[in-house]
Amino acid sequence: MAYRIASGCPRTATRAAGPDMLRNLSNPMMFVGAVVAAAIFACATNNPNLVSGDEPASVGSPVTAHKTTYSNPLLNLLAIDADLSDTSKDLLGDKPIDDDALDGDDLLGGDDLLGEDLLGGDLAGDDLLGEGDLLGGESDEDPLSNLGPSGESKPDDEAKTKDPHEDLWTEDCYPSAESCRKCHPSQYEEWRGSGHAYAAVSPMFNRFEQAMTEYTQGTVGSFCVRCHLPVGTQLKYPRSSSLLDAPPVVREGVTCIACHRVREHYWRSNGDRRIEPGDIHAPVYGGSNGAGVAEAVRRADELKLKTSPCQTGPGQPIHTESRFFEPLTNSDVCVSCHQVAVHPGIWLEVVHAQYRSGPAAARGVTCQQCHMGAVPGKADGYDWGHIAEVGGKPYGQPRKKSSHMFWGPSYSIAHPGIFPHNPKANQYTPRQWLLFDDRAGWGTEEFERSVTSDMSFPPPWDTTDDRRDARRIIDANLQKLDQKRSSAIMTMEAGLGVKGPIFFDSPRVGKPLTVGYRVSNLSDGHNLPTGSLGAQPQLWLNVVLIDPDGKRVWESGYLDRNADLADMNSSEVARGHIRRDKDLFNLQTKFLINNVRGTDREVALPLNYSLDQLIFLRPGAVPVSVLNHPPLIRMEAHSIAPLDSRTPKYHIPASVIRKCGPYRLSVRMRNRTEPMYFMRQINSTPDMIRRMNENMLDLRASSHTFWVK
Repeated sequence: MAYRIASGCPRTATRAAGPDMLRNLSNPMMFVGAVVAAAIFACATNNPNLVSGDEPASVGSPVTAHKTTYSNPLLNLLAIDADLSDTSKDLLGDKPIDDDALDGDDLLGGDDLLGEDLLGGDLAGDDLLGEGDLLGGESDEDPLSNLGPSGESKPDDEAKTKDPHEDLWTEDCYPSAESCRKCHPSQYEEWRGSGHAYAAVSPMFNRFEQAMTEYTQGTVGSFCVRCHLPVGTQLKYPRSSSLLDAPPVVREGVTCIACHRVREHYWRSNGDRRIEPGDIHAPVYGGSNGAGVAEAVRRADELKLKTSPCQTGPGQPIHTESRFFEPLTNSDVCVSCHQVAVHPGIWLEVVHAQYRSGPAAARGVTCQQCHMGAVPGKADGYDWGHIAEVGGKPYGQPRKKSSHMFWGPSYSIAHPGIFPHNPKANQYTPRQWLLFDDRAGWGTEEFERSVTSDMSFPPPWDTTDDRRDARRIIDANLQKLDQKRSSAIMTMEAGLGVKGPIFFDSPRVGKPLTVGYRVSNLSDGHNLPTGSLGAQPQLWLNVVLIDPDGKRVWESGYLDRNADLADMNSSEVARGHIRRDKDLFNLQTKFLINNVRGTDREVALPLNYSLDQLIFLRPGAVPVSVLNHPPLIRMEAHSIAPLDSRTPKYHIPASVIRKCGPYRLSVRMRNRTEPMYFMRQINSTPDMIRRMNENMLDLRASSHTFWVK
C-alpha cells in the first residue's frame, strides 16, 4: 500500500518511509509524521522510483490512501465468472427463487455497502482548507527541490531482485515445516491441510487485511499478520511484497516453530509473541520432558543423526534438546491468537473467554482435548503412537499423540496447487500454480487426449508431462481437502443438535401452520458458533415445505442470486425483487456502530465511516469497563451458549396448504465462514466467492413427513 500526501511536490507519493515502518506505527501522530517525513524525502531526492501508483498525485491532494497495483496473485485469484445460483437451490435441487440479477449493487443502492460518507464524496473527503495546498499556492515548483542528495536510483527490477541467500538464511533461523517432516511425517501430513497451515495463504485473509489497511489508513498496523504470519512478522517481511515470493516458512502461516519455538507465556497479547530463532538443531518446546530426544542424541552416531550444522555427511538432522513448556499442555497457549481485540477495544476473537466461563473449563477439559484429540470436537481421548521416525522407522515408545489437523469448521478457497502444502508441489512456483487451470481438467487423461496443436498453454504447462505431474499433485491435495471437509462436518455436528419439527397447530387445509425446531449447542466448551467474529461466520437453519405433488411451496433460509441471505444485507430484498425472510434463524454475530445519521447500524467492518473523514483506528476515550463495550461500537451476538438451546418458530401461510395429503418438511443447518456481502466489500474475486459457496457445509439434514387433513 502506498500513501499520498499534499505538498508542492509534483511527485508526492511516498513509500520511502517503508511499509515496515508504516505498518508498525499504531500512534496516529507518529503515523502522520512518518508519512510527512517520507513525502519530504521523496520530493527532496526527486526520485521517480519512489512514486508508487499509476500517476503522480495532484498538487493540493488531501491526505488519502492510494491503492497500488497489488503484486500478490493471491489477491487476484482467477477472476472466473461465478454462477452463484446453484447455491440458492432448495434441498431438492429446485430452481433459484428469483431470476433477477442486480449487477452487484448493494443494499443502499450503490456499489459500496456502506454508501457515501456524511459529507458526500469519497471517504477521505476534500482538503479541509480548500482545494489548494496547505500553503495556498498553486505553483508546480517543488519548494524543497534544493534539499537532499541528487542522483538516480536503481531501476525497479534491479531493486526488487531477490537475494539468492535469503531462503537459506531464513531456514537457518526459522526452519520450515518441511524440515520437521523428516522426523515427524505423520504430524506434517495432518498439519498441511489444517486451518493453521491455511492462515497465511488464505485469499480471504489477504483480501481482509488489505481492505483493513486501506480503510484505516494503515493504522491497523501488524494487528492481522501477527497471528496469520507469525514468522513473517518477526522477519519484518514487507506487506508491499507478494506473499508468493516469501520464504516457504512465511507462507506456512502458523507453522511448527510458531508453537514449538516459543518459550514465554504471553497470555492475551493479540498474537504478539516471540519465536526463538535458531537452526534445525536448536531446542524445541513441547509437552514432554524430552527424554526421547535426549536418548536419540546420545545414540546419534548409531542412528545416523546430525546434531550440528558442521556435520556435512549423510544423516538426518535433529534438534538437540526438547524442553517442557507447560502452556502447551493446557489452553493457555491458544489465548494469544484466539482472544484478540482490535484497537478500539472491540473483541474479534472471543472463543477463549467463552471457554473460560463455560462448563468444560470448570471440569478441567482443555482446548487440545477437543481440537487435537482422537475424535473431532469431542474430548474422547487421544490417539496412541510413535511421535517420531528415524531412518523411515518409528522411534521411541508409543505414547499420547495429538492430532495436528486442529479440528475446526474452516475450509479452503485457495487454489489446490497452493494449499494444502505439499512438498511435491515445490517443483513449481506459487505463481506458476495460479496459471494451472484445474477446473478445466488439465492433466487428466480425458483432457490430454483432446489437446490439439492449436491450443496454447502458459509455461511450464505447455508440456503434457508437466500437466500430468501437476494433476497428480492436485488430486492428492483435493483428497486432503475432502478429509478436511469431512472433519469440519464432524466437528460442527459434535456440538450441534437439531430436533423437530414441533407442531404448534394441527395441520389442516386452508389454515396457517406454525412449526418449530429445537437447535441445541451440545458442546460444553464454548458458544455455537464461535471463533473469529471479525469474519462473521454464518450458521443458519434452512427449512423447506414440499406439498403432495413434490413441489416446494415454502422456504426459510434461502439465498438470493448473489448468494446472500434474504435479510437486510440482500440488495434483492431492498429492491423488492424477492421477499424478506421474516422467519430467518441466523446465528451470525454482527458489528453494530453508532453514526450521526441515526441509531445502531449493522456493518461488515467496525469502522465509523460517517463520523470520520479520515478513518483510523485509535483507543476509545471512555474506558471500555464503564460501557462494557467500546464507544460507538458493539457486537450483536446471536450465538448459543454451551449446553443451551433455542427454538425458532416458522409461520407457514394458509395459502400454501391447499390440498389434503402427505407434506414433507426438510431441514438442514448451513455453515460458511464468510458472508457474501462482506466478501464483495473487500473486493473478493468471483472465483473466491464461488469456492466459498461450493464448499458450504450442510449439517444435521433430515426430513419429516406429516399428513394434512
